[in-house]
Amino acid sequence: MRKIHLALLCILLAALSCKSPSEAPSLDNYFALKDSGVQSAGVRMIPIQTAVGIFKVWTKDIGNNPRIKVLLLHGGPAMTHEYMECFESFFPKEGFEMIEYDQLGSFYSDQPKDSSLWTTERFVEEVEQVRKALKLDKDNFYLLGNSWGGILAMEYALKYQQNLKGLIICNMMASISSYEKYNAVLRTQMRKTLVDSLQAYETLGKYKDSTYQSLVFNEYYTKHLCRLPEWPDAVMRAFKHVNEEIYVMMQGPSEFKTGGRLLTWDRTKEIKKITVPALTVGAKFDTMDPEHMKWMSEQMKNGYYLYCPNGSHLSMWDDQKIFMTGVIDFIHKVDSGKY
Repeated sequence: MRKIHLALLCILLAALSCKSPSEAPSLDNYFALKDSGVQSAGVRMIPIQTAVGIFKVWTKDIGNNPRIKVLLLHGGPAMTHEYMECFESFFPKEGFEMIEYDQLGSFYSDQPKDSSLWTTERFVEEVEQVRKALKLDKDNFYLLGNSWGGILAMEYALKYQQNLKGLIICNMMASISSYEKYNAVLRTQMRKTLVDSLQAYETLGKYKDSTYQSLVFNEYYTKHLCRLPEWPDAVMRAFKHVNEEIYVMMQGPSEFKTGGRLLTWDRTKEIKKITVPALTVGAKFDTMDPEHMKWMSEQMKNGYYLYCPNGSHLSMWDDQKIFMTGVIDFIHKVDSGKY
């Protein structure tokens, strides 16, 4: 059972002793984000209301720009903000305010065990609560999502695009079935003996076997996830901190075996409803089909496409100059009214 903070317990007891509902103290007041005057390097734990209780998520605000505020959505599900720390080397010096954020269930945020929490719909409402807490609005709010974060960004835009100034969808296709088909294409490019070995482990359900994981990492991740000869510390930390329970529940047991709650996710027909300026980012060696992401940009009223010829799924790392230059240019153009 989740340990209840003493102060919250006192509020609940006080509420029970009130003679009428109007006398009860508000939980909103308890969880309100207040400026204590203590400097915390921009880190704020934001309370999130869910159907099963109130939990907190980790955010870090870097910079200060009333016109440009970029909220970063990491992948996974249940990876961490850590692999997106590379944006710290680019956005602040452009004058962009950026917010790193660990979604609920991820390492730096609360990690409740109720499985009903792990749905796309609830994550969308979480992003909306984060937006409100950080006072982001249609005049300054840019949403950037990578991989699963791209799914979340699309879903948020389809419900709340009136709150957005710009949308950036990185390395994510518009349906899981399309992703599966492209993944199968990449698998056919592997040598037959490797595919046979992978298949043998998958048939037995041995996705956590160290040999299987080593094969996937050395033969697939290093070619299609991040192509740098030595993976950055921030990327390694993110992998170390992934919440596997949530990842498997939503994505499935392996990159080659999708089977979680996202299995039937498909927004290929709805994506045309996104009308805010939107950039899709694809990469030559990505696990996602770059041609599909170009197609996505063409479906949206104000869609634009950025291609990273040397990049993979983490093209913000392995094709950094092209990726960052393109994303920064898009944000500047939206800000100036050119897009």
